Amino acid sequence: MFYDPNEGLSRSELDALALQRFQETLARASKSPAYQKKNLPSTLRSLQEVRELPFTLKQDLRDAFPYGFLAAPLESCVRLHSSSGTTGNPTVMLYTQNDLDNWSKLMARCMSLSGANRHDIFQNIMGYGLFTGGIGFHYGAERLGMLTIPIGPGNSKRQGWFMKHLGVSVVHILPSYAFRLYSHLKEEGVDPKELPLRIAFIGAEPHSEAMRREIERLYGIKAFNSFGLSEMNGPGVAFECQEQSGMHLWEDYYYAEIIDPETLEVLPDGEWGELVLSSIHREAMPLVRYRTRDLTRIIPEPCKCGRVHRRIDRIKGRTDDMLIINGVNLFPMQIEKTILGMKGVGSHYIIEVHKEQFLDKLYVKIEMTEEAFSGSLSELEALQKSLTAALTSELGVNPKVKLVERGSLPVEEGKAKRVYDYREKELA
Repeated sequence: MFYDPNEGLSRSELDALALQRFQETLARASKSPAYQKKNLPSTLRSLQEVRELPFTLKQDLRDAFPYGFLAAPLESCVRLHSSSGTTGNPTVMLYTQNDLDNWSKLMARCMSLSGANRHDIFQNIMGYGLFTGGIGFHYGAERLGMLTIPIGPGNSKRQGWFMKHLGVSVVHILPSYAFRLYSHLKEEGVDPKELPLRIAFIGAEPHSEAMRREIERLYGIKAFNSFGLSEMNGPGVAFECQEQSGMHLWEDYYYAEIIDPETLEVLPDGEWGELVLSSIHREAMPLVRYRTRDLTRIIPEPCKCGRVHRRIDRIKGRTDDMLIINGVNLFPMQIEKTILGMKGVGSHYIIEVHKEQFLDKLYVKIEMTEEAFSGSLSELEALQKSLTAALTSELGVNPKVKLVERGSLPVEEGKAKRVYDYREKELA
């Protein structure tokens, strides 16, 4: 059963609506200072002409901070969200009330797709604030009619108590935290399979299909993948239906392309490449051909659920160097900036990311200077603590810092290799 009539549109109806909304988007975007510089055309004769439009990059948003991409009067905006990332100007997204209403409707559609309904009790175990993930699901759940508990992340004892005593049937949770919460419930003598819980929405961090299936097994539920990014509103860009065979990308809100990240040529359905998105139903800050840097493909086969909206596959990586650690976005340059600002350590370091007990663990190995290496043990421990505190403050995650002797870290020929991500191998 469809929550929204647009879920049942045919291919020709979807394409016609997308072209109409793209025309409206171009007219709206041309009012922003940033797109005025890009000389967008005033009209499109067909969706094939989209590939002739210029790309929009995250750096473009930073360079135009804060209001360069704003296409509506500032006084008509009622919300601002900001994405995490490297130091310097953040990327900010603004919303009119219509944008928020449409986002809420879209999130209700997504959650209904899994089988959630107004009879469910929803516990939102995601962060709120500038992060769009928690609040997007919150408003979608209320729009769908679910009793919504905005508990936020952490405090496993409290989470378990609410789930047990309030009859929670749907949760929004980080995959890694789902395992931590499971262990806590077992320690408290609670069998997760005896809870009313039946649906979990998981996302915001990389996870394997095996990890998803293990969550389902441990809790006795169905876990659904989702995809979103703050530049496109937040969560709700694409979502799994009950078939769990790829995420339906809502083509009445977003126009999707897959490009070769090297040649920038548009690839046919089925081929892996970088996802490029245009938001075609936003007022405040519509974005045209935004390069997400996420690697995926459009699944060419039709979905058994009957919806024509194309599906994207699980995100398998990125074309840039951003790392996602337990749901937190960070860049290696943030680590480098912090290290170079500390006395007693050299400029050579490596970053290792591991998966330990289903949680991401960040290790930073740093070579010391000769002066620091000849110091006392207490001085080395103090330096290690100072580095850990500085990195935690900058990154928003708690890394494990290891100081090593000068010359002990591997040196690559050519461009230095700084990041070693072992999570995919460890999850296999």
